[in-house]
Amino acid sequence: MTPFFPLAEGGEPEPVDRARPPAGEARPGLVRMRRRRRRAVLLGLVALGATVAGVVFVRADDPVLPSARLPQAHGFGAGERAAPTAYPTSGPGRFAAADGRSPVRGYDGPLRRYRVAVEEGAGQDPDVFAATVDEVLADPRSWIASGELRVQRVPEAAAADFTVYLATPATSERMCAEGGLSTERYTSCRLPGEVIINLARWMDAVPDYGAPLAVYRTYVVNHEVGHEFGEEHQACPGPGEPAPVMQQQTYGLDGCVANAWPYVDGIRHSGPLVPGV
Repeated sequence: MTPFFPLAEGGEPEPVDRARPPAGEARPGLVRMRRRRRRAVLLGLVALGATVAGVVFVRADDPVLPSARLPQAHGFGAGERAAPTAYPTSGPGRFAAADGRSPVRGYDGPLRRYRVAVEEGAGQDPDVFAATVDEVLADPRSWIASGELRVQRVPEAAAADFTVYLATPATSERMCAEGGLSTERYTSCRLPGEVIINLARWMDAVPDYGAPLAVYRTYVVNHEVGHEFGEEHQACPGPGEPAPVMQQQTYGLDGCVANAWPYVDGIRHSGPLVPGV
């Protein structure tokens, strides 16, 4: 499947009737002054862009007043649009692991231990990221709801069954490619023993997701960890229904509503299998 990439905003300039000047046109001296000011502003913006090479600045897809709300996702209240964010697009490929360990979460079944690590220079605290991952995997709507497995975070690589990585787009692409997966710096992925979360998606989710950033973050953790637990991709079961967590929601909802959890109202929510994807 070809990844979806957001297009830059833009548009054609409005046509101008050059046969006669518009009413109230400024005097020639003021026009020249305004042109000089515009050139100065443009040069300043070019200089600013040169100083921030390697950093992506992202704004909302359209201007929205602070009171504007996103559509409500299944099981979540509506949320405001995310503020502009900045994050590095590449890093050294070295990771710092979160300290400490979590309690054992779950009701029964084998214990799956995981480690959490963040790429150095990503601008994210490993312990904060780990706390989010812990909260997601310990939630009764997550994979432990099956009653067939338990989870625990550990700090030692040797003790972990898998590691959840938060990596810059360039590093995540390189890591995923080692397992034969092409992400084009856009998507997250899972390899045996490695859950690799793309920093760009963690910071900005995807256009038109229709839910707050926290919902997308919960989804991407449950989706990629679901692969580690043996789950395959699924399709939207029908228009207006919650999207299965194993649906590739990063590429679009296909008529479903954003949903971050494997279990909805205490019942395993799924859709048709998508073989070979």
